[in-house]
Amino acid sequence: MKRIGHWIDGREVFGNSGRDGAVYDPAVGQVQARVDYADVAEVDAVVASCIRAGKTWSQSSLSRRAEILFKFRELLDGRKADLARILTSEHGKVHSDAMGEISRGIENVEFACGVPHLLKGEHSEQAATGVDVYSLRQPLGVVAAITPFNFPAMVPIWMLANAIACGNTCVLKPSEKDPSCSNFLAALLKEAGLPDGVLNVVHGDKVVVDRLIEHPAVAALSFVGSTQIARYIYENGTRNGKRVQALGGAKNHMVVLPDADINMAADAAVSAAYGSAGERCMAISVVVAVGDAADPLVKAIEARLDRIKVGPGTDPVNEMGPLITREHRDKVASYLDIATTEGAVVVRDGRKQAFTGDGFFLGVSLVDHVRPGTRMYTDEIFGPVLGVLRVASYDEALALVNSHEYGNGTAIFTRDGGAARRFQREVDVGMVGINVPIPVPVSYYSFGGWRASLFGDHHMYGPEGIRFFTRTKVVTSRWPDPATSTIDLGFPQNR
Repeated sequence: MKRIGHWIDGREVFGNSGRDGAVYDPAVGQVQARVDYADVAEVDAVVASCIRAGKTWSQSSLSRRAEILFKFRELLDGRKADLARILTSEHGKVHSDAMGEISRGIENVEFACGVPHLLKGEHSEQAATGVDVYSLRQPLGVVAAITPFNFPAMVPIWMLANAIACGNTCVLKPSEKDPSCSNFLAALLKEAGLPDGVLNVVHGDKVVVDRLIEHPAVAALSFVGSTQIARYIYENGTRNGKRVQALGGAKNHMVVLPDADINMAADAAVSAAYGSAGERCMAISVVVAVGDAADPLVKAIEARLDRIKVGPGTDPVNEMGPLITREHRDKVASYLDIATTEGAVVVRDGRKQAFTGDGFFLGVSLVDHVRPGTRMYTDEIFGPVLGVLRVASYDEALALVNSHEYGNGTAIFTRDGGAARRFQREVDVGMVGINVPIPVPVSYYSFGGWRASLFGDHHMYGPEGIRFFTRTKVVTSRWPDPATSTIDLGFPQNR
């Protein structure tokens, strides 16, 4: 049985806590490895390693940091296929999804390579006579990145690229369900020239998270996951005096107006709802069909479902893989019974699709006539279940989106530019797509939602990521004129 250790001081280190966890291959439903779980003492040792490395890394030149990150970008691009295989093996997503995830991660490394420009401060000469005022952006120190199972390569890169570029040292705590991607990234960074201890990877469960929250030397916590855990990390992290950005759950709406291109909207709904088996915070989980769009849209979506090939991610013909665990698969499937009891209509029941073996597969499901206030509408299902809610007007659709607990991302499909501009202005969410179903921002913008989808003030990566991983210092300076100074400054005219 393969054993997965921590990554500390530039090498894999097996733990000594005596605790570990199973890492499954979701496509076959079998344990393929065991990952060590750290205890409090081991977390403290990892933080101590970051503190030691930070004494020199925080003083490293911007050009050196950019050089290392650029080399990391090149290594990552050259090893995409290797990383994708690890990702598919432990998460289950198909190869094309894995490669897409890595490519989006690489974009964030490219952004971080611009750190010499991104860390420029401001300068005001002669704010008063002989007085200059200027600002500096400086690293926080040791920061912690706590990442989810659904994007085990991309989300760690979101955090660590900017954190390291800004001169911080980083403790990465990945999901224990698919931990190997983080060790792979750490090894590539070492190969790129990153000094030992600047990035350490520690595996584990709540014990690790709680210690990172409490440790006095950890200055900031960056998290992506469920709203329940995001709130927990935010409340306890800030209570311990830390800077926190905690991205939580989502219930992303896709509003389809009667004038929309129905085929375009149906294609978008299918790819956005079922890609990566629906296990992504930007998945479209509810379509809001306005007026006459409803019937043709539901028919068009249903007609496309038989074309989706579901199976192991290692087979290139497959377009959707398994869910991450058996327990999660069963929880997602239970919503189809919940939908029936709530009066919705199950148009396609993914449980009826047969699969061989013990993999954690669930076929695609479509539920029509979902009603506001029901669990099918309010809950983040996080699986390949798409709900359709019918409304009579644009105003009713807008009110639904704006009243939901989550405010992560949403999309509108229409040919009407006026309606689209009105929607982007009036909708209360953090990310908006216009005829784009999954509006994940490019790397030079920032990612994040509103309401229960985000706890903290900063969105993820991009410009807000730079601001999150730095603090501003303002310097006000006055220098005596060497020609008139009575103080011996060492200049010839004063001697």
